[in-house]
Amino acid sequence: MKKIMYVICFAGIVVQSCNQHQPVTDNPFLIPFDTPFEVPPFDKIQNRHYLPAFREGIKEQEAEIQAILKNPEAPTFANTIEAMEKSGQLLNKVSYVFFNLREANTNDSINAIAEEIMPEITAHTDGINLNAELFARIKTVYDNQDKENLTTEQKMVLKKYYNNFVRGGANLSAEDKEKFKKINSELALLSLKFGANQLHETNTYRLVIDNEKDLSGLPQGVIAAAAETAKENGLEGKWVFTLQNPSIMPFLQYADNRNLREQIYKAYIDRGSQDNAYNNWANISKMVSLRVQKARLLGFPDYASYVLDDNMAKNSENVYQLCNRIWEAALPISRQEARELQKMIDKTGGRFKLAPWDWRYYAEKLKKEKYGLNETEISQYFPLEEVRKGAFYVANKLYGLTFEQLDNLPLPHPEALAFEVKDADGKHIGIYYADYFPRAGKSSGAWMDAFRPQSKLLNSSPVITNVCNFTKPAGDMPALLTFDEACTLFHEFGHALHGLLSECTYPSVAGTSVARDFVELPSQVMENWAGDPEVLKIYTHHWQTGEPMPQELIDKIQNSSHFNQGFVVTEFMSAALLDMAYHTIQNSDPIDAEKFEKEVLDKIGLIPEITVRYRSPYFGHIFNGGYSAGYYAYTWAEVLDADAFAAFKETGDIFNPEKAKAFRENILSRGGSDDPMKLYKQFRGKEPGIEPLLERKGLKK
Repeated sequence: MKKIMYVICFAGIVVQSCNQHQPVTDNPFLIPFDTPFEVPPFDKIQNRHYLPAFREGIKEQEAEIQAILKNPEAPTFANTIEAMEKSGQLLNKVSYVFFNLREANTNDSINAIAEEIMPEITAHTDGINLNAELFARIKTVYDNQDKENLTTEQKMVLKKYYNNFVRGGANLSAEDKEKFKKINSELALLSLKFGANQLHETNTYRLVIDNEKDLSGLPQGVIAAAAETAKENGLEGKWVFTLQNPSIMPFLQYADNRNLREQIYKAYIDRGSQDNAYNNWANISKMVSLRVQKARLLGFPDYASYVLDDNMAKNSENVYQLCNRIWEAALPISRQEARELQKMIDKTGGRFKLAPWDWRYYAEKLKKEKYGLNETEISQYFPLEEVRKGAFYVANKLYGLTFEQLDNLPLPHPEALAFEVKDADGKHIGIYYADYFPRAGKSSGAWMDAFRPQSKLLNSSPVITNVCNFTKPAGDMPALLTFDEACTLFHEFGHALHGLLSECTYPSVAGTSVARDFVELPSQVMENWAGDPEVLKIYTHHWQTGEPMPQELIDKIQNSSHFNQGFVVTEFMSAALLDMAYHTIQNSDPIDAEKFEKEVLDKIGLIPEITVRYRSPYFGHIFNGGYSAGYYAYTWAEVLDADAFAAFKETGDIFNPEKAKAFRENILSRGGSDDPMKLYKQFRGKEPGIEPLLERKGLKK
């Protein structure tokens, strides 16, 4: 471990020293981006450019903050809040590029830069948030806001600044401010370390198969992809399976060899738990303790209270009320599903008890038996390009958007695609990047982010990216998605629309800068269109014949929509409850995180046949991804999205122009410029109900 850390630190020193004699004009961050639509010049950016740009950005913003403090005029929204919104543009410019690429295409050099610069960025941020003189100006504006003729958006921006400073420690004593700084610095580094460990553990495992008999049950496309992976790893003639979802999940679903299913499954759930340098249990214990300390310094009993105070849910009681209602409805169904799968095992001569590595395999067989539905057959109608066109089609039908692929833009990765997005009147809206396939330097999962968020104040049009990990093309076969992957593409595209269609003045509330439990509404609502029969007829085409998906197959998808929902909901909700358990701890004494995880899952009654969706050592959402005390947000937003889609269906037209206009104007374009429930009610005409969600999941009694 010490040797590895030494190499990382040394790499950071080398990067820094290489930059000391570079002319300023050599660094693309330090001059305007001379590219179409001023997108980042990815082809010119080198790793050696980051540290000087970060440090120049920090220096520049420090000067901008000093100018605000030295302004002799009485504090106003314009000379304080708006001035702060305009500050830090260079720092943001380099941060958007660096941290996006670190998630999508990292390497040892990038990780070393992150290790070196994060303490400096954290110290810089704390230096702003803990500046008593600056907070005094903000408080003056906040206390006297009624004397200014502020818009609703300006009031929200002001409220956000005031709350962020209070939550950032502005009211702490000098002694506690020092403690707060130290906690933030430690948490930043622990989060980086957690993520690096998780990525290493995911990328290093390989299941190498050299006996063709061990491929029994696997679809030809999965076999071809494994052969391609083997070739990439210098093992031509063999087959390699990895812990990336497009590789492991089909293996668990189709492979007849139970021993190999067990082997790869255990490797998957043991990531970050093994006795090596990449074990994350100690990191978790430290982070949980530090988060309690941080919350209590700020006057909150626990970290969840600190997080939720800024969300729609407001408190742990409301979160638990929702989660427990869903959990109690789903758990009995998952038990019944387990019994059904055990019957199938017994019926087919298996002399063993259903285990987690058996669930997907026998669920696939049961689904075929019950509904005549085969996931392999379905995926033939979901070539990636057609699914993407389907998402574009929905955006066009709802909002009049068009997407033109461009070949003259620099790309964040050679496999990425770039599109110009235009409104119905032909006006430029923004740039949309799509980066779909897994690779060694890419984090697992799927996400949306911005290389540049929208802002009228800064005259910025959005540059948005979707990053996914879908099955790659293999041989003559294109990338074929499962139905779940198709829904994921629509989901992340919904986030992209939230960023693209933003029409806010101030960057701090633009696009997806909203409450954590509101941000998933635009993404999850798009999944409804992905699976709607009317839309499936439009975008599903067989990759060989070009024929649309037959109605019979669409009917089977609809009829099986509640199948295995006990498993899906139980797996997810156990993770949400585990997250809440960690963050409602009120004692900062170090915990045995491994023991704690087991106790929580035993207490809620998770059945042994199902593993929590994310075991703690690879639960990146909450330890490296901003969803701490917030994983419940997906379910909270599901209540909203089910209710929102019901608004369209109630009209008899899932593309109803009036509802689409209302959703765009009140949700997608408004960002965090007003209270989220107020915005939702302006769209819907009422508060959301939970019934549409329970009905959709088959949990309604």
